[in-house]
Amino acid sequence: MRVTLSDTARQFIALFEDVTGATARDCLVHEDDGGRVTFLVAAGEMGQAIGPGGRRVQQVEEKLGREVTLVEDADTAEAFVANALAPAVVTHVTVSEQNDRVAYVEVDAADRGVAIGAGGKNIRTARELARRHWDLDDVQLT
Repeated sequence: MRVTLSDTARQFIALFEDVTGATARDCLVHEDDGGRVTFLVAAGEMGQAIGPGGRRVQQVEEKLGREVTLVEDADTAEAFVANALAPAVVTHVTVSEQNDRVAYVEVDAADRGVAIGAGGKNIRTARELARRHWDLDDVQLT
């Protein structure tokens, strides 16, 4: 699936890659959530993006003046959805392809709130990224 980025998202990706040396495959700017920015980091590059003690991602936050969240890319829709809901403990993901493509996610009961996030921000981000990169219509917690 092809993702179209805004000029702002492209500028944020360039800054992110300059600061961290990691590859950003996508960028969501959540204007409805205080301008929070989510970067989709290439698989295997999360440690590089975060940096020692979180230093690199903190530098990105300082330069952008915004809260930054990171999601690691994956090779399967199931792994991608689990990564998008981290740090919640996801025990299982099933993608149903009946009338539409829906990921049903089993989350440890103690982490349900983490998966949803304050005001639903985490689950909304997971849904948007899953739609953009895996053509999933929805992500549902079971």
